[in-house]
Amino acid sequence: MTDATEIPTLAGTMDELAGRGFTEHFAVVNGRLGAVDSGKVFRAEEVTVSEYHRFEGVSDPGDMSILYAIETRSGLRGTLADAFGVYADPLVGAFMRQVVLGRVATAPR
Repeated sequence: MTDATEIPTLAGTMDELAGRGFTEHFAVVNGRLGAVDSGKVFRAEEVTVSEYHRFEGVSDPGDMSILYAIETRSGLRGTLADAFGVYADPLVGAFMRQVVLGRVATAPR
């Protein structure tokens, strides 16, 4: 008998992160990160990516996605999902580059 390895899913990972306090749903609107549930808005420098998870479709490349676990300076924690590859939202990608570049620019040398 072979042990089956469970493949993580986007929904399952979102549930697991919610259990760890990442309960807000985020979306990128007008170049900022918007908290869908609370209505708060954050600039890139107010955001930290705690972790991210990439998912690849077994049979359909269109199923590729990425899930960011995000924490804001104010302590609000949640997730931001995006497609990965050709279907990715360019606004999400641009915002996440600002987040990463901001961290690199302020990192101690």
